[in-house]
Amino acid sequence: MRVGLMGYGRAGRAVARVLAEDARFELCWIARRHAGEGEHMDERPDVPVVGLAGTDLNHWFDTHPVDAIVDFSEADTLFLYGEELRRGGLTLVSAISAYSDEHQRYLRELAGQCRIMSSPNITLGINFLLMAAKLLRDFAPFADVEVVEQHFRDKPEVSGTARRIAESLELEEDRITSLRVGGIVGHHEVIFGFPHQTVRLIHDSIRREAFGTGAAFALLELSGHAPGLYSFDDLLMEKMHNRLLEGRAA
Repeated sequence: MRVGLMGYGRAGRAVARVLAEDARFELCWIARRHAGEGEHMDERPDVPVVGLAGTDLNHWFDTHPVDAIVDFSEADTLFLYGEELRRGGLTLVSAISAYSDEHQRYLRELAGQCRIMSSPNITLGINFLLMAAKLLRDFAPFADVEVVEQHFRDKPEVSGTARRIAESLELEEDRITSLRVGGIVGHHEVIFGFPHQTVRLIHDSIRREAFGTGAAFALLELSGHAPGLYSFDDLLMEKMHNRLLEGRAA
């Protein structure tokens, strides 16, 4: 599968390394807001880095065709490549956490012709945690629930993943506790307080390459789906459902 990557910050660089080393994918190019002439991926001169500013994306997509885009840039980048996505019927895996209502409407529009997965955190672990937390919340709606998130010192906002966990559990945002300490990549914890016991569901991102393995999972899962807008939960729940059916058949 030929893949183009949007975004080349700390997360984007880690995702690029994972995709470039995975034999199931061909990382064809990387796009960032600004790029120097002749710039290429670190230690991979065969993977060009193009600047979005001043580039004719219509021509670029024609001369550098891909089957899918992975987006680790920023929300408004969607408007730069969205029509190329539609024109080619491409697959999109987006890890953007700050999409506005306008962005979401545009994603739904594009999903009429494209396979799109959008999730603020695309690590397998955090999405498994989210699924388990929702199940436990259904089993025990009387339990006290709190969400704790920890990230690197300079992250300014409450994490989009923590907000999504809270929303899925029908919690107000004031039930999220945020800590900013050193160089923590990402820590999310859901605490269930029962009478006489406590359950803690914890996920730690140790390296940003975890985002790359999540993106690879989503790309492969989407390839078997019809055009539409999916969440990581959708892909994970369907895979689990199919496995359960296989187990019953056996």
